[in-house]
Amino acid sequence: MKIFEMLIPMTWEGLKVTMSVFAITLIVSLPLAIFVALLKGSKNKYIYKFTSAYIYVMRGTPLLLQLMFIFFGFHYIPVIGYAFTRYQAIYIAFILNYTAYFTEIIRGGINTIDIGQFEATKVLGMSKSFAFTRIILPQVMKNIIPSLGNEIITLVKDTSLVYILGVTDILKAAKSVSNTYSTFTPYIFVAFVYLGIIAIMTNILSSIESKFDYYR
Repeated sequence: MKIFEMLIPMTWEGLKVTMSVFAITLIVSLPLAIFVALLKGSKNKYIYKFTSAYIYVMRGTPLLLQLMFIFFGFHYIPVIGYAFTRYQAIYIAFILNYTAYFTEIIRGGINTIDIGQFEATKVLGMSKSFAFTRIILPQVMKNIIPSLGNEIITLVKDTSLVYILGVTDILKAAKSVSNTYSTFTPYIFVAFVYLGIIAIMTNILSSIESKFDYYR
């Protein structure tokens, strides 16, 4: 069918964008979230207030609005006066947004660790960095995988928001074909593509969770 001759190549190109936004956001925001979570636990009130304000703003405003503000808004701020490209705006907005959400999940995971374990690492003479990365962090990751998995799945779906900046992802590909042929079929096709991606992510997360059973 002619519709699929147009739909499949466009969906493939859109899928590259979708997975690119997903992968870069995840790879960058997770390490940043660990760093910000540690900063928020700082006893310095200025650091604590700054990280708290950042998280509040990122979680308190829609990702769609953040995309528009970074792409359109920065150009009109006299002090900055710089216009980001579409992809720069997308990556910055997604990374900042998901770093905030991941930070709260990781911070919650850190708070579940018994204080005695932190004290034990001090008694054993471990450095803070070694104790955190080798003792505390693996347990934190085990505890937060379900919550983290939910956010990762949400990230896959949130990538559809890039359409607002004129970038073609798989959803916009479906919309373009649907408008051309006046049919709803492309949306059904793309729905199955999303379901396939989510199924793969779910299996990967389940596999990762099983590897952390050692810390149960």
